[in-house]
Amino acid sequence: MSTKTNFPADSKIPVLVIFAPTASGKTALTRELFSPQGSHFILNAEVVSADSQAVYKGLDIGTAKPDESFCRQIPHHLINLITPEVQFNVSDFVDLADSACAEIYSKGKLPVVAGGTGFYIRNFLYGVAKTPVSDEKLRARLKERIEKEGNQALYDELKKIDPESAAKIHLNDSYRICRALEVFYLSGKTRSSFKITPKLREKYDFLFLVLEPEREVLYQKIRERVDLMFQTGLEKEVNELKKSGCTKETPAMKAIGYSEFFDYNDIEKIREEIKHHSCKYAKKQYTYIRDIPGSTIIDFSGSDKELSDIAVFVKKWCAKYFD
Repeated sequence: MSTKTNFPADSKIPVLVIFAPTASGKTALTRELFSPQGSHFILNAEVVSADSQAVYKGLDIGTAKPDESFCRQIPHHLINLITPEVQFNVSDFVDLADSACAEIYSKGKLPVVAGGTGFYIRNFLYGVAKTPVSDEKLRARLKERIEKEGNQALYDELKKIDPESAAKIHLNDSYRICRALEVFYLSGKTRSSFKITPKLREKYDFLFLVLEPEREVLYQKIRERVDLMFQTGLEKEVNELKKSGCTKETPAMKAIGYSEFFDYNDIEKIREEIKHHSCKYAKKQYTYIRDIPGSTIIDFSGSDKELSDIAVFVKKWCAKYFD
């Protein structure tokens, strides 16, 4: 399929959005649809990673980051952007994803936003809610408190103030715990009360696919993925990050697959906790993409029949924009 390169400056940008948790087959799907070597190749595309940890340099095995060979076949954006000590948030993601999508489409290619961070994808589809600007002094006090009292104390405080936000934040995510408390203390309103506008952004034409494998099958694939990570050097990767100066409080180290190495000493305990947390996280991420209008839920096992059906579906949608 050839591509149109001349399109009105004010036209909507078509974006294929694929949400799927880790180990669910989204990488295989993008390879089949958008790599010239794929058996169901549609057209040239570039991927914008919607993975909150893939932006960090040095976090390769634990984030199941695409390898160089795959990135040569299908260019990827928003991976390996920053060092582990830099805080990266949803506003950063949306801004960078917007720029990447515009760049990709200007080259006559399809932007594909794909990943398993439901919070990022939801905000990309709707836009980021406008919350109070951060106050440096208050942020410093909250950070000092969390260092002295621990995550649990401030997380419990947040649960009393704003249980809706707390339910969406992991206990290890000290940045988002502090930010939710900061919003409340600055405005007197809960973070969850700053709702995203319930309307998809008009600058885009979205095709939103949600891959939803059978739950127990997904959990088994996640467990196998974790075992493979250990076999391919996850422990060594974390040790190298520690040697470079990363600690439990380093932003990138709060991710599942890394934080456990700071919480436990026994390697088998670490392995089992990563499996447990990964399965729990995969289930939780679906809460962010529920009730989004126009989403297409796909019971996905990765069969050739499913890949073929998805290819036909996506190709028909792409025909509006690409020859």
